[in-house]
Amino acid sequence: MSTSQGVNVLRWSALVAGIFYGFTHQRTISANTAAAHAHAEYQHKLDLIQKAKAEYAKKKLPPQSKTAGGDIITDPNDKNFDLEAYLTKVAAEN
Repeated sequence: MSTSQGVNVLRWSALVAGIFYGFTHQRTISANTAAAHAHAEYQHKLDLIQKAKAEYAKKKLPPQSKTAGGDIITDPNDKNFDLEAYLTKVAAEN
């Protein structure tokens, strides 16, 4: 009968140890997943901030009637479009 009791103690000990291991392993996996999700969310926010900064900088550039190369802006929808300079350029080409 002592062998049977020893086997039962061993079985219950293995069961408790397995449950404890499973619980701690699951906590580790969940913590790693949560950390990865938080890191991805943080990177997404950083990307959004960088895009917003770029758009703000683009919007707040000093107005320039001409580009760096000295060409005249020919897009009539541009806020810096100069009709007189454009017509002068077209007249000079013809």
